Amino acid sequence: MKRILITAAVTAALAVPAYAQAPSAPITTSKVNITQEQRHIIKEIIKTLPVTSAASNVHISVGDVATPDAHAQPIPAEVAAKVPQIKSHLFFVKDGKIAIVDPKDNKIAEVID
Repeated sequence: MKRILITAAVTAALAVPAYAQAPSAPITTSKVNITQEQRHIIKEIIKTLPVTSAASNVHISVGDVATPDAHAQPIPAEVAAKVPQIKSHLFFVKDGKIAIVDPKDNKIAEVID
């Protein structure tokens, strides 16, 4: 009788569906701390500048490396004066988006849409 009960318990335990945890996608968050207002200031100033747009093969996501095809350039003085936390960064433009690049590792720290 014990054997039957043990077998039944094991069978019941194995019959319960197992829910595997789905692998989570990496979370990409900004690497610079700027407000919505500062994002707006950056966009308004940079959109008035004559800048060369990045090549079509350039990826523009936080964490991506800015390749030479991105045509990254220093943050304009007017932007640096109003958003000092990015004054040492670089930027480039692609498809109307502005990528802020950290010069230490040449990775995109922020994307402004």
